[in-house]
Amino acid sequence: MKDKYDLSLRESMFLAKKLLVDSIYNSARMEDCNIEFADVQTMIDDVSVADLKIEDVEGVLGIRDAWKYVLNSINDLLNLEYICRINSLISRNENGILGASQKDKRNEKLDSILLNNSSATEKAIELFLWSCRYKLFDSYNKSTGLIIANKLLISEGKGLLIIKEKNLKKFNKLLVESYKSKNCSEISNFLHKKCIYGLEIDRKLKQKYKENKFE
Repeated sequence: MKDKYDLSLRESMFLAKKLLVDSIYNSARMEDCNIEFADVQTMIDDVSVADLKIEDVEGVLGIRDAWKYVLNSINDLLNLEYICRINSLISRNENGILGASQKDKRNEKLDSILLNNSSATEKAIELFLWSCRYKLFDSYNKSTGLIIANKLLISEGKGLLIIKEKNLKKFNKLLVESYKSKNCSEISNFLHKKCIYGLEIDRKLKQKYKENKFE
């Protein structure tokens, strides 16, 4: 599985910030939060929204806080402690602490994903599906997995993983099928083809601007 984009960290951070509301909204919808896109923009601006269930508001705010943390710590090491921190921000510290045996098993799996020779995009998709399929925490496994996958993608300049609402039904269907078959090939290919977003940059034109060389 090849990387689809090759961005600098500056370009990658620009993309993440540009699509931040999109990312938060679609993560919230994936967690069954009953909210509108405009509600998310309002909540990101720290303005309260009337007539929403408290659990939906808490879900959006938790995802927002986790994204803010990632963008402020993009160069930090991605390890199990970091992943637990992301989940605690999303769940508002409601999930339990991992036991020693759980930590050992999950550290081993995390290392096997991050240290293999596959592309950054393939690693990110595998991280996401690992969190979804093996339910690392009591709740918000999908959002946790999606955000840590995006931390990897942003730091490596390989775009963003966003499961838009139009693709959510298909994603859920493929996820259930992957549980049954114990095979992630189809859902991985779907995510790679339909859910990786980036910036199309003309590198030659950019270099000309940088060097002021125009004919």
